[in-house]
Order: sequence, then C-alpha cells, then structure tokens
Amino acid sequence: MAWDGDALAGQMEEALERQQMVADARAVRGTSTVNERARSAQFESLRASRSRIMTQLSLATNPAYRTVLERGLKSINDQMAEDEVNSKAETKPTDS
Repeated sequence: MAWDGDALAGQMEEALERQQMVADARAVRGTSTVNERARSAQFESLRASRSRIMTQLSLATNPAYRTVLERGLKSINDQMAEDEVNSKAETKPTDS
C-alpha cells in the first residue's frame, strides 16, 4: 500500500487553512449559525483525530498496525474533504 505522507499532509494543510479562513471570516462577521458551529466542531474533532493518528503513524513499526492507521487516516481525510465540498455547496449563493 503506497502512501505519500508529504503530499497528503500538504493537501490536508491547504484544506485546513481554507476552512480556518472561512471560519475566521464568519467569526468576524458574527454570522455563525447552529449548523456552521456544528460543522466547525466536527472539523475540529476530525483534525484532532488526524493529528493523533499522524503521531501514532510516525512511531509505528508494525506493518499491520501501520496499515490500520493508514486506513484510519484515509477515512478521516476523505471525511474532511467531503465536509469541505458540502460546506462550499451550502455557502454558494443561489441565483434567484
């Protein structure tokens, strides 16, 4: 199972920065809704889990355990990417 940690970390860092900028902009404007706060809490939870798995992965030596961690990391990354796409779709202005 190939895993390019540097490329993946770079992509996730970019996604994190984009989401953080959006969250900061909303906080300044004071337009945070219940759904936005829930999404933000979910994102922070995923980010914390991702950080923990990355740390464990950097220390893991057992190939089977590394595989389990890599699968968990992929799942979290996929969820973060999906949430980002859904967030963009919800904030896109509608043509009315």
